[in-house]
This record gives sequence, C-alpha cells and structure tokens, in this order.
Amino acid sequence: MKVHVAVTDTSLVPAQPYGWLRDAGLSGAMVQFSGQVRDEQGRVEALHLEHYPGMTEAVLRTIVDQAGQKWHLNGAWVVHRVGTMMVADDIVQVAVSAPHRQDAFAACAFIMDLLKTRAPFWKKELIGGRWVWVEARQSDDEAAAAWLQAASAREPS
Repeated sequence: MKVHVAVTDTSLVPAQPYGWLRDAGLSGAMVQFSGQVRDEQGRVEALHLEHYPGMTEAVLRTIVDQAGQKWHLNGAWVVHRVGTMMVADDIVQVAVSAPHRQDAFAACAFIMDLLKTRAPFWKKELIGGRWVWVEARQSDDEAAAAWLQAASAREPS
C-alpha cells in the first residue's frame, strides 16, 4: 500500500491527495475528507494547533497501517496542519484509494476517527482576544471506541 503521512505548517492543497492517489485504474474508489476550522457560535477568531514532532507522524502512520490491515487499500494520504489558522482554513486531509467504495469509505472514517483521539495534537482557540485550550470531545472518544470495539468483537478468543 502506498502511504503518505505528514504534519505541516503550510496551507493544504485540496487537489493534492487526489493526484497523489491516482493509480492508473487499480482503484475503483477514492474517498477524501477535509476538515476545516469551524466557528459554530460566531466567536472563534483563530485556531492554533501544536503537536509532538516525530511521535505525531508515528501515531498517524500506525493508524494508517491499522486501516490497511482491516480493509483492502491501495493508498492512504494523511496530512495535518499545525500552527495558527483562520476560520474555514483546512486543518486535515485524509484520503484513501481502494478497489471498492465500501473499503474506501470505512477506512477514511476509521483513520479520521482514530486520528482525533490518538494523535498528539493540542488546540486552542482565540476567542475575544484570549487563547483558550480546547477540551477533547466525548463524541470523538465514542467514535474511536466504536471502531476498536467492533474490531475486538471480530477477533477470535
């Protein structure tokens, strides 16, 4: 499986994963997810992400490897931004190619759900001129736990 994992402080290019994953017809499906800085309550001025260099990339690679063990994938692309971003900026790109759409959709969701809870990123929002650390969301923990629980239920005892 072809894999690209990176952490960057530069803007993400929306078409880049698609071009990188093209494989001359080996894949029947390509699924791409892009996450953006959101401001659901009209208060966020900016978002700042920090990470643990070296460890972050290793964790992302492990998550991609796990996806490759669960589903038949031809390629996976994971790029996450760090640094300061504005509302609507792209934060993360997760893209996968696979022979069949079911594997591509499932693997993309799996990678994103585990990335949210396993990768060592910390974020803070600029609200009213003050930086405030963002707490982890219980819904993210529940989504990751569901994937892992489903996997352990399929493993022989």
